[in-house]
Amino acid sequence: MTGSDASSSPSAPAPSASPAASFRLAYVPGVTPSKWVRIWQERLPDVPLELVQVEAAEAAGLLRGRLADAAFLRLPVDRTELSAIPLYTETTVVVVPKDHLVAAADEVTVEDIADDIVLHPLDDTLDWETPPGRPAFERPATTADAIELVAAGIGLLVVPQSLARLYHRKDLTYRTLTGTPQSQVALSWPEDATTDLVEDFIGIVRGRTVNSSRGRRSDEQAAKTAKDAKPTKAAKSGKAGRSEKPKQGQKPQGSGARRRTGAGGPAPRSGRSGKPRRRS
Repeated sequence: MTGSDASSSPSAPAPSASPAASFRLAYVPGVTPSKWVRIWQERLPDVPLELVQVEAAEAAGLLRGRLADAAFLRLPVDRTELSAIPLYTETTVVVVPKDHLVAAADEVTVEDIADDIVLHPLDDTLDWETPPGRPAFERPATTADAIELVAAGIGLLVVPQSLARLYHRKDLTYRTLTGTPQSQVALSWPEDATTDLVEDFIGIVRGRTVNSSRGRRSDEQAAKTAKDAKPTKAAKSGKAGRSEKPKQGQKPQGSGARRRTGAGGPAPRSGRSGKPRRRS
C-alpha cells in the first residue's frame, strides 16, 4: 500500500475509554447509610458511591434489574436470586396523637389498641397475619399518607421505629408496641453479581478494618507483602540453617562435647597424654 492509499483509507475508530468504576447503593426509607458511606469514601476515594432512595416494595426489583449494585432493604427477599446479610431488627411502635390515652404509657400491647382504628398502608413493611385494631374504610397508599391521617385523628399507625422517626411531627408521638411482627433490615445484592466492589462494601458493613478485610483488597495486600519479603542471600544459596560437616578426624561438637570455660580452663584431653612408659 502506498502512502497515498494509506492516507485515503478510512482510519479505525479510536477505542473509547472504559468508564470509571462506581458503586450504586439503594436504600429504603428509615435506613440511614451515612456511616457506611463515610467509611467507603475514606477507603475508596477514587470510586464514587451513588445513593438511591427507593420505596421498600421496589428495592428487590431494582437489584434484579441491575439498577443498583447493592441495597439496604427490609426482609424477606427472594433468596434464589438475591443474597442478603441480616443487619438488625427494629422495634415496632404505634404512632398516636399526643393527647391519645396510649401516650400516657411507655409500652403498650396489641390488646390496648384493639378498639382503635389502625391504618394499614399499602406500603406496609410488617408481615402481618392479622393487623391489629379495627380496619379503616380505605387503606392509605403510603406510610406518609397514613401519618397525615393519624394527625387528623382518623386512626393509629403501626410501623418500625425508624419510620416513626422519619415522619416525625410535633403533634404526634409513638410508643413501643409488643406482640407484633418486627422489621428486619438487611444488605442485599444480586447473587450472580458479587463483584469486587460489592465484597468491599460487605467488609465495610460487617465492620472489618482495612487490614482484616477479606476479598480482593486483602489478596492484593498479601501479594504485596510476599513481594516485599525477599529471601536473604543465605536462603537463596540453600545454606541457611545447615551446620558444616566435621572434618576427618574431628568429633562433631554436640551437647556432650567438652568446651573451654575460659582462658584458664583445662584444655581438652587428646587421645594420649604424658610420656610413654619404658619397658623394663
